Amino acid sequence: MESTPIVDRVYAAKGDSTAADSLIRDYLPFIKAQAYKVVGSMITEEDDELSIAMIAFHEAIESYSRFRGAFLPYASLIIERRLIDYHRKEKRHYGQLSIDVPVMEDGATTYSDTLEDKKDTYGDIHMRDATRSEIMELTAQLQEYGLSLSDITENSPKQERTLESCQLALAHARAFPRLIEEFKRTKRLPLKELSEGSGVERKTLERHRKYLMALLLIYSNGYEIIRGHLKQIVYQKKGGFTA
Repeated sequence: MESTPIVDRVYAAKGDSTAADSLIRDYLPFIKAQAYKVVGSMITEEDDELSIAMIAFHEAIESYSRFRGAFLPYASLIIERRLIDYHRKEKRHYGQLSIDVPVMEDGATTYSDTLEDKKDTYGDIHMRDATRSEIMELTAQLQEYGLSLSDITENSPKQERTLESCQLALAHARAFPRLIEEFKRTKRLPLKELSEGSGVERKTLERHRKYLMALLLIYSNGYEIIRGHLKQIVYQKKGGFTA
């Protein structure tokens, strides 16, 4: 339920057509990329699918709540649903075939089941651009705290148990926003409060101070793509960690 730049803009755009149009315009590459994932082909300004996707993005703005989690995954889901509904009605997808027509011998796998497996070249380009922008913004912010991306890499936990301890400290900080506010104000990690609140030994937190500072910045300033990547790392760790 934290406040992030994009979430603040979404709430400001509710009922405000000018703010909504501005948000849609800024995230048009994202909208096009999501539409491509569903359609499986290049999307142009003349395509009905782009209009459907933009309307769906606006619908996501109006219906979004912080309780739904991050905004962009929610918007992506709305876009996908509306485009699938559109193709069901129009029967235009894949040469006039319904996306519910079976495409495998088992009779259970349909075109809609295979949409996510399409090679997302168009989407990848926009995702790389968006990721690059987030990294550049994060790099600049890290410098304000005397940190760099290389510092984070060198200071990252190497063992699963240590990573889990850092995650506990992060969860505690996110549960008490005043700790994050203090961190941003002083640019110092509130080690005492994090240790006592999470039950993690202070020396463990001190050893990975730079890593924790970066996590607090990432999780309190949006960076949804980077956050999604970090969640994948933690998820993989529980079944065979990679970082």
